[in-house]
Amino acid sequence: MVDHHFSDPDMAELYDHFSHWRVSPQDDFYLDLVMGAEAVLDVDCGTGKLHRVARERGHTGRLVGLDPAEAMLDVGRRDRADVEWVLGDLVRGPYQARADDSFEGGFDLIVMSGHAFQVFLTDEEVRANLAAVRRALAPGGRFVFETRNPDARGWLAWAPEKVRTVEGPGGREATCVHRLREVDGELVTFTSDYHVQGWEETKVSRSTLRFLAAEPLNAFLAGAGLRVSAQYGYWDRTPLTPAGEEIITFARPA
Repeated sequence: MVDHHFSDPDMAELYDHFSHWRVSPQDDFYLDLVMGAEAVLDVDCGTGKLHRVARERGHTGRLVGLDPAEAMLDVGRRDRADVEWVLGDLVRGPYQARADDSFEGGFDLIVMSGHAFQVFLTDEEVRANLAAVRRALAPGGRFVFETRNPDARGWLAWAPEKVRTVEGPGGREATCVHRLREVDGELVTFTSDYHVQGWEETKVSRSTLRFLAAEPLNAFLAGAGLRVSAQYGYWDRTPLTPAGEEIITFARPA
């Protein structure tokens, strides 16, 4: 099921205001990888910010943005028609499949940014999605993604006193507040309250993410036929340590 955060058109319109280009060092990190690859699949691409910027910077190869939320893809489509926007997910593929929509062995780079990997909550979901990544990679291709390091306990920052305010659609003030609701082993549940000046009501999205440590994560990758070629703890490619915020992983077909 797609989070309300992503499926509601008003919320999708807000996304780029809170997650604008270079809001995180990950943007340039992934852009460098995309610009060096011929065929790129961005899984759970959201509004497709990464591919949109890659086209602006002169990428001439195949760029595919895959996401299960039509409202998010609509934002990307309005900006650029020279990216393949595909409604679907890795396991089921395109929801409106055509003969030329096969992902089999078609990509020399697959990325999953914005901590999208953490939406896979069960072992079965992780295995199924990693198997789909393996199938979609061309020989010698790379899968690059990140997940928050559970040892850093990043969920502690999701507190109601930390209100983020940006200029929203039409120049109106927009606010977001994350509230931690539950920590149950590897699963962390939180809500996000969004409000834009002029809205009658605040819109609330509830999300659950899985915080996998590096050891079990790497075991899942190996089980899917993917070999870890590098792992980092932050976007400057510093080594992965228990205190690092991220687990940034490069994997190739074994």
